[in-house]
Amino acid sequence: MQYLVSVIDDRADPGSSDRRPAISEFNERLISGGYWVFAGGLADPDAATVIDNRGEHPVFTDGPFVESKEYLAGVWVWEAPDLDVALTLAAEASRICDRKLEVRPFQ
Repeated sequence: MQYLVSVIDDRADPGSSDRRPAISEFNERLISGGYWVFAGGLADPDAATVIDNRGEHPVFTDGPFVESKEYLAGVWVWEAPDLDVALTLAAEASRICDRKLEVRPFQ
């Protein structure tokens, strides 16, 4: 089963900034273990554009969909045999990237 692992950063209490080497090493272990599907970091929420085309004309709004001190900073997509394995990996990833994570299975 595949899982979306969302990396959550917090403007008021950001995680450590220099975690890239440890995250790269963790990603290599995910790849060698067969868990890796995809990952990527995201630009700051101020770089976001929200598009709503449910009316007659599309409406484009600069900035994030929701104003919040917490925001989505990046994602992983993992392939794991079950939720327990995904949660075990996520606990390690949270420590390594020094951020909160949310794990959600794809439908």
